[in-house]
Amino acid sequence: MDIRLSVTQNQVLSQKMIQSMEILQMSCQELNEYIKEVALENPVVDIEEGYEVPDKAADLMKKMEWLDSIDERNRIYYRQEYGEVSEDKRLMDYSENVGEELSEYLLHQLLTVELTDQQYDVIRYMVYCLDSKGYLEDDLKDIADRFHMDVDFVEKQLEILQGLDPAGVCARNLRECLLIQLDREKERDEVAQKIVSDYLELLGKNQLHVISKKLKLPMETVIEACEHIKELNPKPGSGFDARGHLKYITPDVTVVKLANYYEILLNEYTYPKIGINHFYKQVLSDETSKETQTYIIDKIRQAEWIQNCIGQRNTTLMRVSKSIVDYQDAFFRLGTGHLKPLRLQDVAEMLDIHESTVSRAIRDKYLQCAWGIFPMNYFFSKSIPAKSNGGKITTEQVKKLMMDIIEEEDKKKPLSDRAITERLVERGVKISRRTVAKYREELGIKDASGRKHF
Repeated sequence: MDIRLSVTQNQVLSQKMIQSMEILQMSCQELNEYIKEVALENPVVDIEEGYEVPDKAADLMKKMEWLDSIDERNRIYYRQEYGEVSEDKRLMDYSENVGEELSEYLLHQLLTVELTDQQYDVIRYMVYCLDSKGYLEDDLKDIADRFHMDVDFVEKQLEILQGLDPAGVCARNLRECLLIQLDREKERDEVAQKIVSDYLELLGKNQLHVISKKLKLPMETVIEACEHIKELNPKPGSGFDARGHLKYITPDVTVVKLANYYEILLNEYTYPKIGINHFYKQVLSDETSKETQTYIIDKIRQAEWIQNCIGQRNTTLMRVSKSIVDYQDAFFRLGTGHLKPLRLQDVAEMLDIHESTVSRAIRDKYLQCAWGIFPMNYFFSKSIPAKSNGGKITTEQVKKLMMDIIEEEDKKKPLSDRAITERLVERGVKISRRTVAKYREELGIKDASGRKHF
């Protein structure tokens, strides 16, 4: 039996370190929920709702004086932050009087229609099954089985729904949606109906010459019918209130342009502060059992550690934000299209911290400036070799060049991805055709055949 003694070194993360990393990568909204959970679990924690700004009135006056000579949008940011009521703020707030939902609009139209209880139950169910586009995705057989009825009965109720406004609502697919709208028109466009019915996929690929050949019709007739089809609404339900599907973004950092510099503000008012309950501090000073004292001391240490972690999070986020603002000065002065290549490693070296710390600090966080609200990872852009721009160019700048090239092309003979690649190479950008195709798809631009004008 051979017994050997060996020494190995393993990195073990303590629970406190894991908790610190988790808090660092929390957005202000996640931190708000986390603090509330901590308050429920830890009895010594007091949460102070609403972030209090020290010397609020004096601070507001000072900043408002700074803002006299700069962009009005910055003034709005401060009015929101300090609760000042103004016309600008009211314009930015969502109205309490929300728009009518599609389901309500459809059911109101049925008030004048004579329906049995069975009919109304089936129709009402189908109305609430519509998706955001106004389409019915549920299978009619499944609906019939649910109500123990024939499919024919359900189909007749669907016909009633498809006769309501807006035209095309309650269709089961795009083809049916467009056909319903064409059927409603006073003047029947048989060519448009034929194209939608039989050649919708070819229309989506912009292969009008193939449609013209199959229909044995002049190209001018096909183009006119296709233009008519493009005027129809493929999403009849999209014009109605969709507040339930809105995602509200709360910026974690606000950058304000002042006369000669930028002020970076952490939005600490979006989550409550953590305090220690005075009652438990008093209990410690009284003569209590050792068990009670140990329990309270342990809970107070937990709360203080969380306070410390939140403070470290804010310090790191402020430092990372400042390095971004300093490095991307051209963007904050001139707007989109002026980003410089920036890596996580670059910021890590500037701040003498680990790259993973920078990654956690910007994760799921947003920065608000005069140009809008941006995810913080937006400011980290990969570089592509380019002769015309000091050896490097960002992906954002490449996409802008691509859009300029496509905008200048002959629409009757649009450029292929390979041709666009060659144009970029001529301008000093070293890029592959596959990358060009990827960027084109990210921009929502169709391929050469889809952009062709006849």
